[in-house]
Amino acid sequence: MATPALLCPRVAVLRIALLLLLIACPQPASSAEKVTLALNWKAQPELGGFYQALAAGHYKDRGLDVTIRVGGPMINNRPLLPVGKADFLIGTNLIPAFDVVKQKIPTRFVAAFFQRDPQCLIAHADGPVKEWADLKKAPLMLGAPGRHSFFLWLESAHGFDRSLIRPYNHNLAPFLMNKGWAVQGYATAEPQRVREASGAEPRVFLLADNGWQSYSTVLETRQDLIDEKPELVQAFVDASIVGWYEYLYGDAATANELILAENADMTPSQIDYSIEMMRKWGLVDSGDTLEKGLGAIDGHRVASFVKTMTKAGLYKEGEIDPTDSYDDRFVNKGVGLDRRDELLLEAPTGP
Repeated sequence: MATPALLCPRVAVLRIALLLLLIACPQPASSAEKVTLALNWKAQPELGGFYQALAAGHYKDRGLDVTIRVGGPMINNRPLLPVGKADFLIGTNLIPAFDVVKQKIPTRFVAAFFQRDPQCLIAHADGPVKEWADLKKAPLMLGAPGRHSFFLWLESAHGFDRSLIRPYNHNLAPFLMNKGWAVQGYATAEPQRVREASGAEPRVFLLADNGWQSYSTVLETRQDLIDEKPELVQAFVDASIVGWYEYLYGDAATANELILAENADMTPSQIDYSIEMMRKWGLVDSGDTLEKGLGAIDGHRVASFVKTMTKAGLYKEGEIDPTDSYDDRFVNKGVGLDRRDELLLEAPTGP
């Protein structure tokens, strides 16, 4: 078979000339700063604002070349942050941020993208658990992380019985077989799985509606990055904020394509459900964010939660200084509020 050069010698000569020109006159290296964001779980809509910021070019527009490193059940990305293998890390809630203070690891959270934790307890639509108080009498399926974090609060603040805990490894079958049981979950995910399996909408009890004041999806970074490159931290936070507004209220199709490509277990219907629930429950955009912008941090709320978890027995009195866990200089500035208004005006009003 003839080679492309023999079929079109003129094109071949031009290609060689162009190659020689590139070698002789190399292009300047990109000035974009390379940044790695390490996630706390697989790609999913609960992390969609970061994918939107990447897909829409908001990081690039601010001089950042961002790589997103996914997590998962067998992947712990947390050690990457303090050793410089990641520049930013997503924390599930405030407890890991307090733990690093206890361990004297020089990291802080600089934005709180979920103002309300999506952690919830789920009961059957036709079971005996009809309201929050009923949960205290129900066998409760919990994973190990839940037993050592929010259950301590359930026990100390609400009188839940540790003897009623049942193991949970993300298999819903035991819950589905027992109408009187409850199971932990995320309000953006597990209720749909239960509905698909049982054919009925389950009862969902959000911890945030019952006194649990932790932020969720907190953005953590290293103290040295804050000290030496505050403009980089600000650029990343600002781009992420705009990305989150667009993911919630705009066209998130390209971001969702990235999520689906990264996570084979994710489905378009699950993405649609998760976004709907993030809006319904006000998980991302509510409270302080309405005036201060997404990612808002309230130091009094952080200090109050330290007291809550100290009372629950997770920490000793005075062991955690809440001001060592966060830096709020990069949020509370109203960034993205104009973009939010634009998106809401553009949204269809319906029939």
